Amino acid sequence: MKKPFWMSILLVFILLISTAGSASAYSPSLVHKDGALAYEHTKFLSEKIGSRVYGTEGEIKAKEYIADQFERMGYSSDEQEFSFTRRGKTYNSANVIAYKKGKSDKQIIVGAHYDSVAAGNGTDDNASGVGVMLEVAEVLKNVSTPYSIVFIAFGAEEGGLNGSNFYAKQMTAEEISNTVGMINLDSLAVGDKMYVHGSADDAGFIREQALNIAEKKKLDIGINPGLNADYPAGTTGDWSDHAPFNALGIPFAYFESTNWEIGELDGYEQTEEYGGVWHTKNDTLNFIETAYPGRIQERLSTYSQVLTEVLKFFEKTSTSK
Repeated sequence: MKKPFWMSILLVFILLISTAGSASAYSPSLVHKDGALAYEHTKFLSEKIGSRVYGTEGEIKAKEYIADQFERMGYSSDEQEFSFTRRGKTYNSANVIAYKKGKSDKQIIVGAHYDSVAAGNGTDDNASGVGVMLEVAEVLKNVSTPYSIVFIAFGAEEGGLNGSNFYAKQMTAEEISNTVGMINLDSLAVGDKMYVHGSADDAGFIREQALNIAEKKKLDIGINPGLNADYPAGTTGDWSDHAPFNALGIPFAYFESTNWEIGELDGYEQTEEYGGVWHTKNDTLNFIETAYPGRIQERLSTYSQVLTEVLKFFEKTSTSK
């Protein structure tokens, strides 16, 4: 029998009290799947750790938490350290990487950035994406998947896609050829609508598979309707961690919650009532749950279910790569 959602939350609350706030000791393994695990990871990153600006203690704590969670699940995690310069100052950060062996040595990359801006706690942008990635990694740990999966928590996305750019630049020609797709999870919690974007034309096959799964499961994920001529239906811009992989010719899918039918029709205005929540003081769990009761739970559950099914039954149907 499935536990009620409130019981799952109660179990995690008791667990949090017993671990006295230690990120490395925290284990959400008692929580039922389909979004509840993702919710607890999101909550911990945004409310226990808080702001995770690149180069700060908050980002380091988030990195350690993610590495600890991968290790707890039974993955071996690696840290890919890098440095970058912004406005004349050098910063250090790292990507956290876990690898799941599949039936094929061909691989799919699943990524989400773990840093945030200073405003708010980065609940939506992007604790939510990391939460879904960690839940799916746990659900699939002992599940046979068609392709191997590389789970990557990117550091320092804000201010230049630094982690994903660094990772992509380190890929060899063989690794690029061996990668059948990249799936990006960014800002999943608060937007009016749920979307899956993808590469143009035939290379958008990951998006199409996700849409088919959502339709079969009666989950409300759609596409950018193409009201803005700069972004044809089903596509998006190169402003998140899928961009460096897209530049390498790797097909991508990009899950996000926003609203492509308001503002300048470019997806930046997430909600009709409050505009953009990301990068503002409103990007907190308390605001999201007060303004939109039940929305974050629905969003995390939906994306977790669809991503899990995509990775379990993935088929490369593109002829462009």
